[in-house]
Amino acid sequence: MFSHVVIFWTDPADPNAADELVAGANKFLKPIPGVLHFHVGKMAGSHRPVVDQSYQVALNLVFPDKKTQDDYQTHPSHIEFVEKVFKRVCMKVVVYDFE
Repeated sequence: MFSHVVIFWTDPADPNAADELVAGANKFLKPIPGVLHFHVGKMAGSHRPVVDQSYQVALNLVFPDKKTQDDYQTHPSHIEFVEKVFKRVCMKVVVYDFE
């Protein structure tokens, strides 16, 4: 298994940015073949100080292996998401990949 976790910080000047990012991920990324698990959503508030609450949206994907994730990265729909949604509404991104 290969996990791909993406943490997004949206543009604070755009109050709809988080909703647009979630909708764009569902539209462009969810249909890409090879994903075993797809979950995108807004940051959940917590009273626990150990929980990072500085971001707005997270994406959690699980693939059968690294090769499938590599193919996902170059899929035309992923590239379209980056160009049409991500670059327009995001200020920062951090990615965590692990096997």
